[in-house]
Amino acid sequence: MADYSIWVCEYSYVPNYHKSGVLYGAHNQGYVKLPYCYVVIKGKGHVAMVDVGYNDKEYGKTLGDRFGVENWRDPRTVMAEIGLSPEDVDTCFITHAHFDHFGNVEDFPNAKFFIQEREISKWVWAMSLPDRMRWMMVAVDPGDIVRGVDLARERRLETVNGALTDVLPGIDLHPAEDSHTWGSMWVTVRNDGQVKSEDTWILAGDLIYVFDNIKGPGAAVDAEEIYTPVGLATGSQANLVLATEEMMKQVGYDAHRIIPIHEERLRDTFPSRITKEGLRITEICLADGETSKVSA
Repeated sequence: MADYSIWVCEYSYVPNYHKSGVLYGAHNQGYVKLPYCYVVIKGKGHVAMVDVGYNDKEYGKTLGDRFGVENWRDPRTVMAEIGLSPEDVDTCFITHAHFDHFGNVEDFPNAKFFIQEREISKWVWAMSLPDRMRWMMVAVDPGDIVRGVDLARERRLETVNGALTDVLPGIDLHPAEDSHTWGSMWVTVRNDGQVKSEDTWILAGDLIYVFDNIKGPGAAVDAEEIYTPVGLATGSQANLVLATEEMMKQVGYDAHRIIPIHEERLRDTFPSRITKEGLRITEICLADGETSKVSA
């Protein structure tokens, strides 16, 4: 029995991203492709998103251009490939407030948003700092934070303090404070609906960028994992390692069940296809009765 279908939807990419940003300590080791993606979860009468991407206009476009983003497509175009539209989405889980994850709330008019309270409040604090401390805002569009506050005014934003169980049936939120960002979180899907689930998937946000963050760079398939955190942390890499351990515990140390959305090699592990826009749809799992969106 599977309650939810899960798809990772690429909406743009950075063709040449410094490897040291993906893998801590990988200095002078060249570049990797970095897909920009969000996750769609469908089932139990809900359509949910994990993150919402960014809108390629105004300061969002400035940041996208600065990071070398190419082939950006809007959610309507991307989601049509799995038979959905932005209006279908009723719930959005924001893992953190970097522009490529929290920068497109306007395209989901019927959704309620969930974010860690520490995440949004600390970015408000960071926005108030002197310009000489602006490094902390390197991947944040201040307009996104203001739009988040507007969602709160509209009663469409729920700020979470810590873990939250069954925010939707079988879907839980878990905090990773002072790690990649002030209040990052990951999303756990217990796809059999059981408290002690044997079918758990973790949607890691940017706590895990690529498989190597779990396995270690260049590790053999059967080697013991050596966690190597992502390169960017407004908190600490130590807290990223601790969060990785907690995620691994939840899936019984089966790294296959932790989904890093910036990982190009998802295509080697899960069914996928390239759309006519040149972007990848990856199918993590299918709910009972759901038809595949990546195979004929």
